[in-house]
Formats: sequence, structure tokens, C-alpha cells
Amino acid sequence: MITHNRPSVGLALSGGGARGLAHIGVLRVLEREGISVDYLAGTSMGGVIAAGYAAGMSSDDLERESLAITQKRHMVRLADRGMPNGGLIRGERVLAFFKKEFGDKTFAELNLPLAVVAVDLNSHQEVVLREGTVAFALRATTSLPGLFKPVEINGMRLVDGGVLNNLPVDVVSQMGAEVIIAVDIGLSHEDGIGQWIGNHRWVPEGIANTLEVLDDTFYALRIAGQRNRLHQFAPDVLICPELPANVNAIVGYGRVKELITIGEQTAEDHIAEIKSLIQPHWYWPFSHKAIEIKKKNKQLFISRTFEG
Repeated sequence: MITHNRPSVGLALSGGGARGLAHIGVLRVLEREGISVDYLAGTSMGGVIAAGYAAGMSSDDLERESLAITQKRHMVRLADRGMPNGGLIRGERVLAFFKKEFGDKTFAELNLPLAVVAVDLNSHQEVVLREGTVAFALRATTSLPGLFKPVEINGMRLVDGGVLNNLPVDVVSQMGAEVIIAVDIGLSHEDGIGQWIGNHRWVPEGIANTLEVLDDTFYALRIAGQRNRLHQFAPDVLICPELPANVNAIVGYGRVKELITIGEQTAEDHIAEIKSLIQPHWYWPFSHKAIEIKKKNKQLFISRTFEG
């Protein structure tokens, strides 16, 4: 008999602000169990965590960096506020932070294939970023509408990919993953900028109510979009950590260890399922399946040869 190498594993990480810190716990469990990831795709905070991992950071590295940057004084420094011009925050300091972490590293220079998702407000379409500098792509995928000014490049105005694709299972599948693990940290109902502004006493009640209605509408659209997309592109394993509702895109960043632990505990419940899916399969040398595998590997080799 011959053996087929284990199927390639793709990891799709969803957006959700501080809730995305739970992704680190999932990565920690995969590391501990010796489960290698071959492809990564992420949206918003999921894209940030995926980028760090693709660049060679371990879950421990990601936790240490998260503990450092989420200190209140550091978070405040990232907010370069000014007169509203497409967003309350210009985002230049956020871009500077990503450049500090990743330098001028491009997607091609990462240890693992990575894709991050953004949305172009001009074409009203999803944009999958897989080329260019990683820092710039992360600035785009984390541009929460209303909070951050959109990223303008090549005739596009890019904002948070969660607007259209918060859990990019389809993206990691198109990258070549055969077994797909999706981590959905959930969309908090309190995720919007309007909810956050409305909680401040100095905001008139009528304005607060209006902003909350807009948030509720945006939330309903995102939930419906994600449900439809998951129906079309179902992952092999779906991990859904149960996170506190009051952790969202604006608040909860100081709860790093708690959120990582929740992600870790939830991932542990799926390890047996994941291991069963990535077991190598044995075939007779001249079986139909073995011939299919040989053809596929040959085509892949030819493709890589021409690309190289």
C-alpha cells in the first residue's frame, strides 16, 4: 500500500474586536496537539492574529504582545483623533503600529500563506488581500466603519472585511485547504460604534437611539450574510467560543488572559474531531483513488514549476 500525506489544513479566523483574542487560545491548543496549519485567512482582528501566526509568532508570543499593546495607555496612543473625515480615528498610528510589528514584510515573505479580507466601498465588493505589505492590509481589514477612516488605494476605499465576510471559510478553501477549521468568535450585539457612543451620558438620548438603530441594522445584515455564506461554504470543524457579550470592537481588550482561556477550552472539545479528519489515508498503488492522488500531485508540481 501507499500512503497519502495528511490533508492540508486551513484556518479561518473571524473578526470581532477584542473577542478575537480568543483565537490565540485556539492556536495554543493546535500547537500543543501538534496540528500544523497550512493556510490562514482572517477578517479584522482574526486577520491580525492570523498574520502574527503566519509571520512565525507562537501563541505565547501573541499573548505577550497582546498583553503589552492592550494596556490602556497604549490603546489611547493608537487613537489619532481629529475632525471626522470618513471616521473618528485617522488610523495613521494604527498603521504605524502594524509597521512596527511587521516592518515592510510582504505576504510572500511570511512563513505561511495568508489572506485577509476587506471591503471596497466604491465597488461594494469584498477584496481578498494576498499581496503587498502585510501592515497595510491589516490597517484595511481592521477599519471598522464609522470608527476608522477607510484606507484609500488604487481607486478603492477599503474598510473592515466583516461588512461582507466576517468568517472567510470560502477564502481559505480557495487557497487550497482540504480540511478547514473555522473559529467564529461571534458578532456581539454591542459591537458598533453607535452603541459605544450611546453609552456616554453627554450624548443626547435621541442621537444615541438613532445610532443604536443603525448599529442594530448593520448587525442584522452581518448575521444574515454570515449565515448564508456558511450555508454555501461549510467548514469541516466550526469552533464557537462562548464569549462575554460586553466584549466587542470597542471594549474588553484588557481581558486578554480570560479570552484566551475561553478559546483554549473550546478548542480542546474539538481536538478528537480534528485529528480524525487529518489522519493520512492508505491506498493500494493501482487503486482509482491512488491514481487520482498521483495526477493531482503531478498537476500541482507542474503548476509550481511554472510559477517558480
